[in-house]
Amino acid sequence: MRVITAGRSMFSRTKVSVAFVFLFLIARTVNGQNDQLVSGPMPGYSEKREVLIWLQTRGASKVYLEYFPEGQGSAVLRSDEITTSEKSGFTASIILKRLQPGTKYNYAIFIDGKKTEREYPFTFVTQKLWEWREDPPEFSFLTGSCAYINDEPYDRPGKPYGGDYRIFSDMAARGGDFMLWLGDNVYLREAEWSTRDGMIYRYSHTRALPEMQKLLSSTHHYAIWDDHDFGPNDSDRGWRNKEDALDVFKMFWGNPTYGVEGKPGITTSFRWSDVEFFLLDNRYYRTPNKRKTGDRTVLGEHQREWLIDALAGSNATFKIVAMGGQFLNPAKRFENYSNFEQERQWILDMIREEGITGVIFLTGDRHSTELDIMPREGTYPLHEFTISTLSAGPSTSAEKDDNPLRHPGTLLTERNYAKMTVSGKNKERVLKCTVYNTDGVEKWSYSIPEKDLK
Repeated sequence: MRVITAGRSMFSRTKVSVAFVFLFLIARTVNGQNDQLVSGPMPGYSEKREVLIWLQTRGASKVYLEYFPEGQGSAVLRSDEITTSEKSGFTASIILKRLQPGTKYNYAIFIDGKKTEREYPFTFVTQKLWEWREDPPEFSFLTGSCAYINDEPYDRPGKPYGGDYRIFSDMAARGGDFMLWLGDNVYLREAEWSTRDGMIYRYSHTRALPEMQKLLSSTHHYAIWDDHDFGPNDSDRGWRNKEDALDVFKMFWGNPTYGVEGKPGITTSFRWSDVEFFLLDNRYYRTPNKRKTGDRTVLGEHQREWLIDALAGSNATFKIVAMGGQFLNPAKRFENYSNFEQERQWILDMIREEGITGVIFLTGDRHSTELDIMPREGTYPLHEFTISTLSAGPSTSAEKDDNPLRHPGTLLTERNYAKMTVSGKNKERVLKCTVYNTDGVEKWSYSIPEKDLK
């Protein structure tokens, strides 16, 4: 695949901001290198025989990858060449095909014919072909939400809202098979959300953070969005630039698909081992919070029907439903799903009526972390892990929630992330969530045996 280039360097633009120039001067010196790679590489989705690799160059460049199974340097394959362009933010999403399942690969990046080096290797893994052969493989993943990266010219005056970027280094050191970003992965500012170019700048500024590079390169990545990477605070389906927001999201993330039932959005699903993940779009079809008439919806009819279809059709041990805002929390505060009571209840009723097992909710948004557990008469309890915040300012607002579902000892109001591990023999699987703060200190952990979600 080739992309037509705009034919000019990012620095040739006469109206480029001082901050944008500063960004790329900084990126030029990341790891002491002077090369065309601004950020990444970042492995996106991983399937058994196909993987996506994302990266961003400084200007219009020709990019290709060479890749081979680890330890088999004589069996080198070469990707198609892509020409990055200004229109796509100089990003490249390169799909590597004809891979072998359950294999670790090394790869090299060539930009304008020159090999790009870092002090750490570039690797990716394909998922194992285990079905009908053995117990499902053990795996782990990192997760969190709300990554605010300071940018003084565009931030509100006063104390910086973001900080403690070393959390990304700790996450990279902790490791996992992939990272699932739970929304507010960037924070669009007032100067940016009204234009496509402004959105590209914000993503570029965030993605080029030096502390983030090892995390981006060391594992696979999936993502959903929330209001701050969609548009203004609490933005909804009425947002005039939602098509641009969707296009830019696609430029910078490597999910397997975008949208369901032929409709636009970020909705998708993927499977890792015996666990299936359902990534929901809580913005593109969302009714404005202050709308007084008509159907009140977060997902839209097509997406909520798809969700129940997909859950009912899944044979996964655990079915993890990921969305930006809290679902189970009954407190009608901020943008919790409880403000959309009818649709929320419909989803709960359908999970029960369809006899869907293994459902777990995974959310962000609140700038605090907690575990909510909803008991249900005659069936298993529903669990929701809310994991927030990564580098945005922490909040104590959840302390004021009237939330009887919160599990004691799990409310955390400091910057944090979670590592989730799924292990055990077939039919005896256990999902464990462990929460760490910026210093890498374990704050709490909670395990859910497969048998408890039947």
